[in-house]
Amino acid sequence: MTEPRTTEATITTVEPARIILRLCKHWGHKFSVSYDDTQGRVELPSALLLMRAGDGQLSFRVEAQPDADVARLEQVVADHAQRMARDETYTWDWQRSAA
Repeated sequence: MTEPRTTEATITTVEPARIILRLCKHWGHKFSVSYDDTQGRVELPSALLLMRAGDGQLSFRVEAQPDADVARLEQVVADHAQRMARDETYTWDWQRSAA
């Protein structure tokens, strides 16, 4: 079996825990999620999304299945995170690797 591919990005945000909470509650209506103040996990259909809050930042890791459209997953995560922001605009620099 081929290992999932990964893509990672870290954004600067004043409320990382709030963004995790909002994303997990939003996606919890469709997907299996778990979260607390420092981390979140969302089981998307073709990938696993892991989020970790840091001091003034939020890290995202997408572990995509081999046949997944990684660029599309990056865009979906970025778009949804931006919608959860208050007055912030996030800058995304995704780093891809084969797991």
